[in-house]
Amino acid sequence: MINQFLWVVLPYIVLTIFIGGHIYRYNHDQFGWTTKSSQLLEKKLLRVGSNLFHWGIIFVFGGHVMGLLIPIGVYEAMGVNEHQYHTIALLGGIPAGIAATLGIIILTNRRMTVKRILQTSTKGDWVSLFFLLIVILSGMSATLLNLDSHGFDYRTTIGPWLRGVLMLQADASLLTEVPLWFKIHMIAAMGLFAAWPFTRLVHVFSVPLRYLTRSYVIYRKREPKQQSL
Repeated sequence: MINQFLWVVLPYIVLTIFIGGHIYRYNHDQFGWTTKSSQLLEKKLLRVGSNLFHWGIIFVFGGHVMGLLIPIGVYEAMGVNEHQYHTIALLGGIPAGIAATLGIIILTNRRMTVKRILQTSTKGDWVSLFFLLIVILSGMSATLLNLDSHGFDYRTTIGPWLRGVLMLQADASLLTEVPLWFKIHMIAAMGLFAAWPFTRLVHVFSVPLRYLTRSYVIYRKREPKQQSL
């Protein structure tokens, strides 16, 4: 019963909140749809932590797409065997994961120790940081505990399950043999996606395409006032 709830019912609850929450937020809180940048309050730690986190998470996301959304058959058709895939995944995934981990730790420390940022932090900031920390740390732990190329293969379990969820055919039986660290990572990720629409993380979907078509902003030099005769 618990497995059915966690891996069949809960994913669709999270998807509903994720999609519906973004629609509601966009329609009712467009002025709050922002990164709420704290750069003016502190720059040095932000520059280091933000760059590490964002670049790391971009490559981590790409690795998840390659490992979970692309079926094994596609790699086999390309001539990439299991050992080659595993090697590529580790060479790319571990540095990216380390960068994302260091970045989120620096950003969390910055928010907790810089008084001006601590005083302006919202509940949403802490919730998003909490879930990001759990997701990244559990993901890194799962990766490091699965370094053996003959270990657990998420492409034959979590991958088919995730694709089934997206096709409205979730199958909890696929996750029976999934190790605990991977399950913690998955549950934390669902928590993050549920909280996402109500935090500053919505800025991920803000692409400034209007800048490409909007009119130029013209600045003119103010002419000195002429003294009347």
